[in-house]
Amino acid sequence: MEHTLNTSSPILEALQSDDSTTIRNAAFSAGDMALQDAVPLLCEHIKSSNIGVQEAAEYALRKIRGPHVVAALLPLLRSDEAPVRNVAMDILREIGSDSIESMQPYLQDDDPDLRIFIADILGYCLTHQAAILLGRALLKDPEVNVRYQAAVSLGNQAFPEAVAPLCQAMHDEEWVQFAVVEALAKIKDPSAANGLVKLLPQASPLVSSAIIDALGGMGDVKAIPLLFSSLENVSVPLRHKIVKAIVQILSGRSLSLLSAKSQERLRTYLLEALTDNDDDILLAALQGLSAIGREDATTAIIDMALTLDVERQPELYEAAIQSLASVGYNHVLRDALRSDDEHRVAIAMEACRLLDDHSPVEELKNIYWRVSPDLRRAAAAEAALLGDCTDAPFFFSVVEESDDAEVLKSALVFFGNQHTCPEVEDVVFSQIDHRYVDVKEMALEACINLHSPKLNARFKERVLSDDPMQRMMAVYALGRYSVTENLEEITRALEDPSPRVRQVAVEAFQNIGPQAEAYLPSLMTRLIDEDKDVRVALVDLLGQIGTPSVMPHIISALADDNDWVRIRAIEALGMHKIAEAVPTLAQMLENANPMVTFKIIEALGMIGGNVAFTVLLGMMDNEDQEIQHAAAEAVAAIQAEQE
Repeated sequence: MEHTLNTSSPILEALQSDDSTTIRNAAFSAGDMALQDAVPLLCEHIKSSNIGVQEAAEYALRKIRGPHVVAALLPLLRSDEAPVRNVAMDILREIGSDSIESMQPYLQDDDPDLRIFIADILGYCLTHQAAILLGRALLKDPEVNVRYQAAVSLGNQAFPEAVAPLCQAMHDEEWVQFAVVEALAKIKDPSAANGLVKLLPQASPLVSSAIIDALGGMGDVKAIPLLFSSLENVSVPLRHKIVKAIVQILSGRSLSLLSAKSQERLRTYLLEALTDNDDDILLAALQGLSAIGREDATTAIIDMALTLDVERQPELYEAAIQSLASVGYNHVLRDALRSDDEHRVAIAMEACRLLDDHSPVEELKNIYWRVSPDLRRAAAAEAALLGDCTDAPFFFSVVEESDDAEVLKSALVFFGNQHTCPEVEDVVFSQIDHRYVDVKEMALEACINLHSPKLNARFKERVLSDDPMQRMMAVYALGRYSVTENLEEITRALEDPSPRVRQVAVEAFQNIGPQAEAYLPSLMTRLIDEDKDVRVALVDLLGQIGTPSVMPHIISALADDNDWVRIRAIEALGMHKIAEAVPTLAQMLENANPMVTFKIIEALGMIGGNVAFTVLLGMMDNEDQEIQHAAAEAVAAIQAEQE
């Protein structure tokens, strides 16, 4: 005790100093010591014009806390200076529960503003005593703004016991009623939902709207019967909100569990809600119709979608398309595809794109011949995804008559998925020499997807072509078909005059993963290939094989004169954590350019170990801050591995 007194006396003296730095330091010390005797002086310093002093006093009072601090701060709520009141209130929100008794008399003060402040603070005091005081203020205070704040604070506390006084307060002014509804919505208890349901019939239209929103957000299924019973004899906007709440509570799939009569009734109002201007209501209506909509819903949804600005309302537009797809393909959607209005056609096509259904394909094929180029491309793309072998004649005609690259690519996507259709190999193979590169590439992928022995034989013939592009595409396809079955052609291609053919031949072995190790004798000469891309491809392959026998070859690639070959080797050594490479990597740092340096640092962090750790520590005083940062991250990675 004597020691405390000896220590506290200088602090109390310092708090009375004229020097702001001295006061500030003393305030922090008083807080850390929980010095009760300092409380009156600290409360005075809350009024200081010096921000540093005020913050230190605030810190100390929060640390000391207790009934004594609460009682000392309460008079500051009467201050004419808003900053002083605000700081006092903020502290009291945190520590007010230490002495509810000190605040109770202030709820009877003549100053309504003071009563509002206390009601606010009590909302942060999560005690039942505070809830009782707030309930009393809600029902008995003569000032409407105090009653409003009491309702808000009861919502902050979210105690179920507050439901009863909150429901009684629904006879108050509308301003208070809104706060009551919001408070009940925050109380996650069935009694709160029951209270809101009971209040709905007696509320004004505006408050009823707030109640319905609250019920929808709470998601209590017990509210559904009353919401259904409230659908009639209300204004149209309120009915739309009720529909939205029902969809929110039951969600999509649960709506289909309603009785047939209830579904039919709700469906009528969902269709009506599609005329609302509120995006949230429209989204709810679309969600509901996705679950229980019928053909008449398709008409209404398309009409609504036609009014939307896709750029400004993308979420709503996508929901409309999804809803059309959920309702399914029907006569209305078919008629929309047949429409002369291309906007309507486009909406119907987007919905059909989401269907796993062959039904629209015939209409899509008809559309193709009569619409604008953009829609023609979309129709071909959809028909390609939804079509089957019976639609091959259409795509044969498309390939024969069209010169549109996008359309041709869609046709090739279709053919590439038709393994059982006759003649598709010939059509697809014929497009490999198309003048458009993207069509040529799509034709090659289609040939590979068909995985046809007939096409494999044709590619073997093409390997002998005089055209290096044809040889390259052939080697690529043979590698994708089967490296082992086409080993002779692929191995021969490793010596091709064209570097691109050699590169593709090396990359072909990546298709068989670690098994490529068996063919290394044929491959290793490419490590000194004159073309850097061929060397990069081989280093990538060696890294993919990843066995101890290939690591010396990868290390030797560190001496390559091309940065990208070295980088691929560095990445492979890091990935496989090859400690033997650390000395070579460290030596490379002396003359490496920044790009290679960063890769080495990253690899050393992955490899780890004492040597790599030491090298990286040495990099942390590099004059380049980015290199310092990269080295620090790599060191941290090694340390994390050790933990």
